[in-house]
Amino acid sequence: MSRHALSPTTRALVLPLLGTVAFSTACTADAGGSDPTPSAVSTTSTPSGGPTQADQPSGSASAPTTIPTSAFVELPAELRKSPRRPTPVAEALPKLCANEFGTGGRQVTASAAMTVTYKKAGEPDTNVPQGMIHQTIFTFAGDGAADYVRRLGDAVRACPSFDQGGNKVTVESKAVPGVGDEALLVTRTWPATSPGGERTGGETSSQIAVARVDGVVTVFDDQGWEGTSGNPATLDRTMREGVRAIDAWQR
Repeated sequence: MSRHALSPTTRALVLPLLGTVAFSTACTADAGGSDPTPSAVSTTSTPSGGPTQADQPSGSASAPTTIPTSAFVELPAELRKSPRRPTPVAEALPKLCANEFGTGGRQVTASAAMTVTYKKAGEPDTNVPQGMIHQTIFTFAGDGAADYVRRLGDAVRACPSFDQGGNKVTVESKAVPGVGDEALLVTRTWPATSPGGERTGGETSSQIAVARVDGVVTVFDDQGWEGTSGNPATLDRTMREGVRAIDAWQR
C-alpha cells in the first residue's frame, strides 16, 4: 500500500454505527501525485461514555486503520462527469427499511467514502450527468467483514418493500458470483414520476452493490440524476474495478 503525506487541511466524516462507537474520517491531499483527489484516511475514536480501550475487538491492531484514496474507484475519463470527492459516510450509505448498511459494529477499524458523478460515454461535458455513485469502504477486525455481509443480506431480505415519498419501493437482492470473496446486488424499483411528483407510467430503478475482499467491505450506491434510473452497466463495471482496487491495496 502506498504511503500518503498528510496536508494540514482535514475534513471530518462521521459514521453512526451500532454499539455507540463513532468512526471519523479525515481527507488529505496526496503528496507529489498527479491525482487531484484528496487521500482518504480513517481513524477510530471513542466518544464520551462509550466503550473503553479494553472493549475494542481483539485483533484490531492488525486490521487497517487508514484507507488510502487509491483504494477507491476513479471512473475512466469517458464516463467521469466530475472527479471523485470525499463524502461523509453517513450520507454515502443507502437506507431501505432501516439502517441496514450502517451496522458494522465494534469490529470496524476504519471507514471512508467517496462520490463520483458519471455521464453517458461519448456525451459532452455540457450535458447533465447520468447519475452518481457513492462508494463506502469499511475495514474490519477478525471475522467482522463476513459477519457484516451476512447481517446485511438478512436485513435486506427482511425488507421486501418500503415507502419513499408516498411511493412503494420494492427491493430485490441476489448474489453476484465471481466478484471478490462474496458480493450482493440490491435493486430498488418504484413508479416513475415527473419532477413535480406526478406518476408518468413505467418504473424507475437504482442499484446497490456490496462486495467483500477478505476483511474489507465496499458498498456502492448508484443513484440516477434527479430521480431517474441509475445505470446498471456502469455500476457493474464500477463494482468490479472497485474490487480490483481494494485487492491491489491489500497486496
